[in-house]
Amino acid sequence: MLTLKLLAVDRTVVAERTHQTETYLAFKSREYTTGETIQLEISEPNRFVWVQLDEALAPSLIYLTGTTWEYPVNLEPEFKRAWSPKIFCGERHYLRAWLPQEDEILAYRNLALNPHDHKEDSAAYPHAYANVETRNDSTFFARNAIDGMIANESHGSFPYQSWGINQQQDAQLTIDFGRWVTVDKISLVLRGDYPHDSFWTSVTLEFSDGETLVFNPTNQLDRQFFCFSKKNTTSVTLKELIKHEDDSPFPALTEFEVYGVEADEK
Repeated sequence: MLTLKLLAVDRTVVAERTHQTETYLAFKSREYTTGETIQLEISEPNRFVWVQLDEALAPSLIYLTGTTWEYPVNLEPEFKRAWSPKIFCGERHYLRAWLPQEDEILAYRNLALNPHDHKEDSAAYPHAYANVETRNDSTFFARNAIDGMIANESHGSFPYQSWGINQQQDAQLTIDFGRWVTVDKISLVLRGDYPHDSFWTSVTLEFSDGETLVFNPTNQLDRQFFCFSKKNTTSVTLKELIKHEDDSPFPALTEFEVYGVEADEK
């Protein structure tokens, strides 16, 4: 069972719709207000759900560890800089949630992808977080590295949002999958606004059990793939980021992809 709700700032229910396998909310003459909340309820925890909570957001296959998930409506200009300017705008809105088919869950795919991820952990996975985000600016949040966008020849506001490390030498970014997965490949899209940007010549990938692998990216603009033996993990961390010896102090990450399948066992 799936229930979508729109909650007003005072938490009263503005709209609600329930269905066994798919549901939606639709508005043709209502503007959102900052502080409102979109709420999804599912009948049991630890389930996959497809969500698309605004036309300006790509659908996301998320894993919910609880039975209630909330997504805030935020129209503040500084916050919205990392999202399409169309998000939550206007009077006409359509949002939906639906249960996936089994083959969609079991498919080999980019397990890190989640355009609906937010800075704070909301118990919807995958979730990206980091020990530094430049100036606490939304255009440099860790969640930008798993939003599915690979535009990397500039920096700053949408569509060039990235994960920025504020020149912090011990910077690291973690993707929490919220359950066990089996992975065997990653892809890095480094931000390449050269010569403003630099790039990393060595990065370390750490799994949830502490095992590490080292990879050597270049300054290419395309996805850089790195393969390895299948590994069961609940998270991956990108750390020990070694910058190229050039004049720019600004290496950054546009997208971080992690390929694999659901784990059969731990």
